[in-house]
Amino acid sequence: MRPSNSIAFRASRAESAQEAQAALEALYGQSSVEEADVVVALGGDGFMLETLKEVRPLGKPVYGMNRGTVGFLMNEYSETDLRERLAGAEEAVINPLLMHAGRADGTVVEGLAINEVSLLRQGPQAARMRISVDGRPRLEELVCDGALVATPAGSTAYNYSAHGPILPIGSEVLALTAVAPFRPRRWRGALLPKSARVRFDILDPGKRPVMADADGSPVEDVHWVEVQSEPAVEHRILFDPGHGLEERLIREQFL
Repeated sequence: MRPSNSIAFRASRAESAQEAQAALEALYGQSSVEEADVVVALGGDGFMLETLKEVRPLGKPVYGMNRGTVGFLMNEYSETDLRERLAGAEEAVINPLLMHAGRADGTVVEGLAINEVSLLRQGPQAARMRISVDGRPRLEELVCDGALVATPAGSTAYNYSAHGPILPIGSEVLALTAVAPFRPRRWRGALLPKSARVRFDILDPGKRPVMADADGSPVEDVHWVEVQSEPAVEHRILFDPGHGLEERLIREQFL
């Protein structure tokens, strides 16, 4: 990346992030997001996702430093040599998932997700859903607590907790993963081409309500959900050399 003369610092509400922002502003100054060469996000992965979505229309790269709990998308926090680190950072460009969710009242809600789009039961009974890929039914009935479609960047998050696979960056695939499947009991999901369009039709939504969620943006009482990659939208993430997404995804599998 080219040298960054102007930096916009953004911090989560966490005390450690607020303190870090004050210290860094004193050392490097503060520019507006619109005028900055780069945005530095201080917090955890959730705040990083929020920042990426906010600055995406401006085309700004985002360099995260961990002041949260997880920090998979973040670099190690340090107050020294920040401009040098930014100048030598590696850039990863990722495409989010585009979700269309049809609700019980007939409205359709659109959302973007960098990590995953998930469907989860809303009540005490398991969800029932039919899964189609590119217009062709593939699983007539999945009885489960939920299901999700994850990007490679999000494959180590909720997808991995649900026993889904970790996907290498650049693999051009999506993970379709079941959450606590009851029937078919041993079905663990599928790997799909990045171009695939996945549709979930909720069976018996009145008795077994389901909600959809795109990176923390919930939509209740859905009757159907369609998910596909959105190549027209790009998020730019910066990592220290040797600590990019590809290396992190490989390392995660050997922990």
